[in-house]
Amino acid sequence: MRNRSKILLITLISLCMVVTFLLGYFCSVIRMVSWNVFISKAPVEWFKPQNALFFDKDEVDIENIYAFSRVKNILNTRYYEDVDVNKAFSMAIKGLSMGLGDPYTVYYTPEEMKEFMENTSGKYVGIGVSVHMDENDLLTVADVFPNSPAKEAGIQKNDRIVKVNNEDVTTVGDADLIVEKIRGEAGTKVKITIYRPQIRDYIELELERRPINISYISSEMLENSIGYIRIKQFDDDIAADFEKHLNALIKQGMKGLVIDIRDNLGGDYSQVVRICDRIVPKGLIVYTEDRNKVRDEEYSDARELNMPLSILINGYSASASEILAACIQDYGKGVLVGTKTFGKGLVQAIDTGFENGGGFKYTIARYFTPSGKCIHGEGVMPDIEVHLDQEMSTMSIEDIPHDKDAQLKVAIQEVMKKIN
Repeated sequence: MRNRSKILLITLISLCMVVTFLLGYFCSVIRMVSWNVFISKAPVEWFKPQNALFFDKDEVDIENIYAFSRVKNILNTRYYEDVDVNKAFSMAIKGLSMGLGDPYTVYYTPEEMKEFMENTSGKYVGIGVSVHMDENDLLTVADVFPNSPAKEAGIQKNDRIVKVNNEDVTTVGDADLIVEKIRGEAGTKVKITIYRPQIRDYIELELERRPINISYISSEMLENSIGYIRIKQFDDDIAADFEKHLNALIKQGMKGLVIDIRDNLGGDYSQVVRICDRIVPKGLIVYTEDRNKVRDEEYSDARELNMPLSILINGYSASASEILAACIQDYGKGVLVGTKTFGKGLVQAIDTGFENGGGFKYTIARYFTPSGKCIHGEGVMPDIEVHLDQEMSTMSIEDIPHDKDAQLKVAIQEVMKKIN
């Protein structure tokens, strides 16, 4: 009798523990996914292995968790065809980064990351344009390279690329992803649809991809011994090239210098630091600051460029170009001529440690000028504001004759004032 009572007691305790566990489990599930989602599936389904995401209570409103679960449940039960939830979820990861509103922070799916790494590590084959995302997140042509398929097809600066191979790219939101769609094997063709603001119409083009050989720096001696150096992009050896061009002009008797960084969207951070080091006196060149206010500073040595200097800038002078312009302006080493720069003062890093093969490009810090100004969203204002004539506004800089380049004329005048 005593044994029977003992067995009954153990059974009741075990049953209570099982019931308590089930109630606790199902209450937790219901709390995470909402009652409506819970009752839409058979209870046995909830005993299958589950994966979960966890957020702190103050990070995400519970209503948003319910909304996500409800959408997933509707797609799984009522959508008109079977849903690849895994594929859809990868887009949700993209949405997480897009929700920041930062065009420089983006998640790459495994397929996108593979293509990105292959194309960025090999020879540049494409149509020959430099591009950026405008304020409406449309891929905008900042420059058209000489002797390129784009130049031959008549693509102009300020054109918006809206379709690639008939695919609408106006919602992609990341310039690198669209560029990878444009690039490809040499000899293959790509269809491009552009929107041209000047005529308010669309133009469809078919271009053959070719290897693009770009010289990112050029120089010449202008009248009155004024040197002119144009830097189109800060690639990984531009500082050494700049030194060579500068020394060659000095040997020719240069008395003053104009550096043209119009339509230069940026490039290598370390390279622009080295060029600044050659121009400005000993002191702070630029510094970055992360979310914890940790600073990483770059300094110049005592050597500097002692001659009259003008810097040409415009709305497509971005990132590294703005570091150069702001540094020279802060030290009073030259006169900035043109129009306000683009206003990109953010530093990116890329994380490739994803088990699925994906990648994540994200903004890690802001950079600041020697005077402590962050120009992100603000740009660098010229000392003398000068606009190009309207007919020149869609032309590449190298296509504008010097005698019709209103900005260059003023830059030369400013150098001449210092010489005289």
